[in-house]
Amino acid sequence: MGQAKIRLCVDQPLGQGQSVPLAEAQAHYLFGVMREGVGTQVLVFNGRDGEWLAEVTEAGKRKGALTCLEETRPQSAPPDLWLLFAPVKKARTDFIVEKAVELGVSRLMPVLTDYTNSERFRCDKAEAHVREAAEQCGALSLPDVEETAPLPRLLSGWDPARQILWADEAGAGRSSSPAALLAGASPGPWAVLIGPEGGFSDVERDRLRALDFVHPVALGPRILRAETAALAALTLWQAHLGDWR
Repeated sequence: MGQAKIRLCVDQPLGQGQSVPLAEAQAHYLFGVMREGVGTQVLVFNGRDGEWLAEVTEAGKRKGALTCLEETRPQSAPPDLWLLFAPVKKARTDFIVEKAVELGVSRLMPVLTDYTNSERFRCDKAEAHVREAAEQCGALSLPDVEETAPLPRLLSGWDPARQILWADEAGAGRSSSPAALLAGASPGPWAVLIGPEGGFSDVERDRLRALDFVHPVALGPRILRAETAALAALTLWQAHLGDWR
């Protein structure tokens, strides 16, 4: 197991002796880029069946196959934490997705706000970034990626049992300290809400403040970029209520 240096996310079921065909891109990476071949041991996971040590049993230019040898880690669920975020410019949205996976988010929910101003959010691209990030950070679970939805529609159908930690960029002096709020909070289902580059409109801010399940917090005295705010808020939640404790 100590020899496995490569970790791959696959779609197939995993189990003792299970054969796992490789996608063409994975075969190219493993055999063309990394110059590995038959007998190489790799780690594989699919977000459902834990992590397995597998051995290359077939190697070709555009295809290959692995055989599962033994389970290295059983499947475990991430914290029940969702991230609601307004998509920003492509590279920064990719950063948000990548860091959310690393920080253990279970669902990614892009939201359309009054000031959202970015390229169209593509679920397929985001899902590819999710898989790559999970491969690199050792995650066992793959967060669900939702289609973009208007913020008012999400709030109208929201289950109030899931609390929302709202990063209010205009809340300095009026919003709670995140540390003080989370220190006494329950670790049940939560979501973090991050706005776009232009922040939230007055209409959105008034509606959010009127909802009992929304908790506005100020992330320090400086206005943060959307991707920085997401990283900061997720880190604070994990430190107080997540699996960092």
